[in-house]
Amino acid sequence: MCCRYLVSGRVQGVFFRASTARQANRLGVTGWARNLPDGRVEVLASGEREALERFSAWLRRGPPAARVDELIAEPLPPERCADLDGFVTL
Repeated sequence: MCCRYLVSGRVQGVFFRASTARQANRLGVTGWARNLPDGRVEVLASGEREALERFSAWLRRGPPAARVDELIAEPLPPERCADLDGFVTL
């Protein structure tokens, strides 16, 4: 399963991407996270359905210093995530 997330709120400058990578690694999710110029964080993630559900639930909360106001999730075709290996921050 492959999904793109857009996370809005206080999500830059609060170790959101690093915390996201740690959580993804715990759950066996591969992909990446990057800051966007508009203050949001974009995440591309691939994994088993249950792992992505748990990952999505975590993204809705984020790390302690973050404040997530909105999470948009967009399922993507599996081939979009075919080359992902591990989880990195960009």
